[in-house]
Amino acid sequence: MKGHIGPDAILSSVIKGNAYGHGIKAFVPLAEECGIRHFSVFSAREAQVALEAVTHGSVIMIMGHIGDEAVPWAIEHGISFYVFDFHRLQIAAEAAGRIGRKALVHLELETGLNRTGFTEDEMERLVKAVRGCPDLAVTGVATHYAGAETVSNYLRIQKQIALFREKCLWLQKRGVNIGIMHSACSAAALTYPETIMDMVRSGIALYGFWPTGETKMYYLLNYSCGGEDEISKAPSPLRRVMSWKTRIMSIHDVSPGQFVGYGNTCMTTVSSRIASVPIGYSHGFPRDLSNSGFVLICGRRAPVAGLVNMNMILVDVTGIPEASTGDEVVIIGRQGEQEVTVSSFSEMSQYLNYEVLVQIPAHIPRIAVD
Repeated sequence: MKGHIGPDAILSSVIKGNAYGHGIKAFVPLAEECGIRHFSVFSAREAQVALEAVTHGSVIMIMGHIGDEAVPWAIEHGISFYVFDFHRLQIAAEAAGRIGRKALVHLELETGLNRTGFTEDEMERLVKAVRGCPDLAVTGVATHYAGAETVSNYLRIQKQIALFREKCLWLQKRGVNIGIMHSACSAAALTYPETIMDMVRSGIALYGFWPTGETKMYYLLNYSCGGEDEISKAPSPLRRVMSWKTRIMSIHDVSPGQFVGYGNTCMTTVSSRIASVPIGYSHGFPRDLSNSGFVLICGRRAPVAGLVNMNMILVDVTGIPEASTGDEVVIIGRQGEQEVTVSSFSEMSQYLNYEVLVQIPAHIPRIAVD
């Protein structure tokens, strides 16, 4: 991503959703080792966790929710945050005045997503408010695109890009120091290079995943060498950095004609070996995978037998006679020649890869490995 966006743009690592399920505390130091010095979170709570995790004095930016009571804390710790309405602008100015330290704010502009941001009708008032408050330091101006990951939104994105540039220029002409301009997420940076600007807020791509298959195809067609045949075989420049594993808790034999687990959705037809695995829907393994999902054990696929429980699944290891208690179970990742990718896992469960990742609970340990 750093090579793609170029040396002049800041690469901000988006670590919302517990670093897309990877764990903020585990991921931030690793990202800093790779030279990242800017992190974007959604909430003040995530900013607090990130602040405890940074080791190189990296910049932290809150893109979403920060309660009024948390604004002074953010100002005191030099954490910047989005301002998208006049209430937050006033709270920030008042808190900065009391503390005696400037509030570092990013003005979010509404350009077509119709979610948060100052609208066209509010621009004149915004200029007066910012210019009249010496306790505010505008460190950036931002917007967010309405689905840059799919071509169906192309015209809408193009309108947003043009409107954002127009509004930034309008602010500058009226004496507002806008700081850095930033609008691109992973998908926008990969498919609309004109959105890279002064900073890119990259989330999913920094964890090794394409926002969509469309994004991947566009990137390979425009940035890979060779014809279409070579492109279809080209290796992805993105690599998954996380595996998800557990271990077999117990194994027992079940005679033919017996129901397995709760209810009567799974019945053995032959003498079977059933392994208990300590993971369930409370860990982010969806009930949708009852009788349809699989895990990897001893380098082979072991199908889920019966209903996914809150804390446990049962898997059929009849065809894996060497499987034993304590053996590694791969939920996402590689084992031998077999692999379960996040995309395959999400396709089985009808979830987006984003959903699969962020639903892995924070209490599951994240272990950094070489």
